[in-house]
Parts: sequence; C-alpha cells; structure tokens
Amino acid sequence: MISANIDRVRAGIAAACQRTGRRPDEVTLIAVTKTFPADQIREAVRAGVADIGENYVQELLPKHEELSGEAIRWHFIGHLQSNKVKYLAPWVTLVHALDNRSLAEELDRRARQHGRVLDVLVEVNTTGEQSKFGLRPDAVVTFVRSLADLQAIRISGLMTIGPFLPDPEGSRPMFRQLRAIRDELGGIAQANLHPVHLSMGMTGDYEVAVEEGATFIRIGTALFGTRPKKV
Repeated sequence: MISANIDRVRAGIAAACQRTGRRPDEVTLIAVTKTFPADQIREAVRAGVADIGENYVQELLPKHEELSGEAIRWHFIGHLQSNKVKYLAPWVTLVHALDNRSLAEELDRRARQHGRVLDVLVEVNTTGEQSKFGLRPDAVVTFVRSLADLQAIRISGLMTIGPFLPDPEGSRPMFRQLRAIRDELGGIAQANLHPVHLSMGMTGDYEVAVEEGATFIRIGTALFGTRPKKV
C-alpha cells in the first residue's frame, strides 16, 4: 500500500510539473514519518523514497539507529530546541525550521565541531497564525543578513506551512510569497547564503506548492494513512 501511495503522489507531482513547465526531478518528496514505526519507513525507502522527515528528536534518534543500514537522507522538519542540536549535528541532512539567532549559533557551533557545513532553511510564518513558529515575512531578509558571520551553516532556502483549509488554493498566496522572498534573497551576496530551496506543501496542498515552485514537499498522511495516536 505504501508503494502504491508513493506512486500516486509522484503522479501528482508530475502532473503539477507538467502544468507549469517544470521537471519532476526538480521536486524532492520527503516522507514525513512522525509517529510511524521504522518498518513502515523501511518500506517507503525500499519503494524509492530516500528523504525522510521527522518532527521530534526523541523519535528521530531511535529510528536513525534502527535504520542505519538504509540509504536515508534525514530531514529535521519540526521546531528544534538549541539543546537538542548536538544529537543531530553529526549526520542530519537538512534542518527545515531555523527561526532565531541562538539556534543558528548552536547549529554553526556543532557543525564546526564535526567538520561540516550544515544546510538549513529559514522558517517563515506566511499565514500570520500565532500558533505557528517562523519569522514574519518582512523580517526574513534582515534575519538572514544577521547570520553572515556564521560560516558552518549554509542558508539553502525557506520553509513554510500553509493554512489548513478545505481548498488547497487557499495556500497559493502564501507559497507565492515564500517564493518571492527566496528570489529576493537570491540578489544578496553573502558567503553562507545559497537560497535554492522552497520547502512547502503537504498532503492537502502539495500540487499547488509544486506549481508555485516547491523543491521539497513534506508528505505523511497521503503515504502512510492516518497517524497512530501517541500513547
């Protein structure tokens, strides 16, 4: 079933790309595996999904260990506390939710300890909802410029979470806004800034996100079904 679901989502990506003149290989599918067990992650990986996204460090660490034999690029897509960075810094592929200076400094410090440059995305609150993390859209450029002294992180783009609405078209203005900010960042000469990626779009609105330029889409329910309740 997971394999068939992956095929269905990939077909949706391809259709959205065809409508907008993009290539499907410009879009990376991230399987969001919060609350799903390692055996289901393994099934998705063996069906061709190499990118796995987790929201909580305490869930990610045992899964990372159990699945150490699989070819996985791990994405941390949730709100990250500075005191948890040390657990991820040696091996995580991409941190999707940078939104404050203290976290940026800790990511930079830990990356330097491990002799690597860590890719990060700046989270933007494009909906204005107080329940969501992320910077205000008008604060992003100033924030990114303020990180110019941190050379062990690479600011690779932006992330946002669209509104949870019945009609996916409701997410389009937010996705367009994120793309416009990314394009503005592209005009800034800064050594640690390489704003290529847009992480946006989930199960309910990913085709709209692809139409608006998403390079990462984060899909959970459409691949694995309803999330099991945490006990």
